[in-house]
Amino acid sequence: MKILFADKFPDSGMAQLCQQGHECVSQPDLDGNTLVEAIGDAEVLVVRSTRVTSDAIAAAAALHLVIRAGAGTNTIDIEAAAARKIPVCNVPGKNAIAVAELVIGLLIAIDRNIPDNVIDLRAGQWNKKKYAAAKGLYGRHMGIVGLGAIGLAVAQRARAFGIQVYVVDKPDRKPEMQEQISKLELQTVPDLPTLLACCDIVSLNVPAAPETRGLVDSTFLAAVQPGTIILNASRGDVIDEAALLKAMDEKGVRVGLDVYADEPAASQSSFDSQLAMHPNVYGTHHIGASTDQAQAAVADGVLEIIEAFDTGLVLHCVNGQV
Repeated sequence: MKILFADKFPDSGMAQLCQQGHECVSQPDLDGNTLVEAIGDAEVLVVRSTRVTSDAIAAAAALHLVIRAGAGTNTIDIEAAAARKIPVCNVPGKNAIAVAELVIGLLIAIDRNIPDNVIDLRAGQWNKKKYAAAKGLYGRHMGIVGLGAIGLAVAQRARAFGIQVYVVDKPDRKPEMQEQISKLELQTVPDLPTLLACCDIVSLNVPAAPETRGLVDSTFLAAVQPGTIILNASRGDVIDEAALLKAMDEKGVRVGLDVYADEPAASQSSFDSQLAMHPNVYGTHHIGASTDQAQAAVADGVLEIIEAFDTGLVLHCVNGQV
């Protein structure tokens, strides 16, 4: 099969596919517009962040499979693909550890004001009195909103710090997840307002979906405690940014972000974001899943999907039985 990689992909993975007889074309600098011209006769399309529009789907003369080298598929028009009976598959869970590590890193950075420490030292300023003030993490109360693979990985790491972790009780959870909740001694609460009322740290780990868009709105933020730390390494549109800006100014909410509602699609660009520049925000550049370890694991997942597709099996299809 002819496989087009529209984002960076490990050379070792492409070499393995070539050894299996596939034709691999690497064009990692494509974007949502240039993909339309480039997709041509590709039979398999592999993307990370490159947007796959209905125009790109329509321009693909021979496309049989789209693979998102990661979990979220909100940048792919899965309905347009389904209309042409093209399965869209993802690689869930492979980057959960990397994202969870960044979430915990942001939490520590906020509690100890690490970025500001570094900035002052690089500017030749010594201010031990200012930066010695930190609450600490042991015994804090963290609410996990979205207990999938990433949420569970965050919970595991938070528990290692001695943080009490709370999740909303859902009776339809799979037995293996219920077992993990019990093993980690996570506290279950009946609903989201109860969780927000008892936690001073909140980690958002939900997928992009109509029901999660704008989840963190004025009502949500009215329920959080003053000074709460909110962490979001899921999707930018989960947060109503205007409401969050107000909560930071009025309630002293502090925030760790890896994603933004209007973040650039390109890997390098100017970014004029009032939220990202707020002094209560420590932000990163949507790099949660970008460790070498995570990318190697995701690449293995992509290869697994392609090998299975070669035998007539579709793995991790997100747009139904097409």
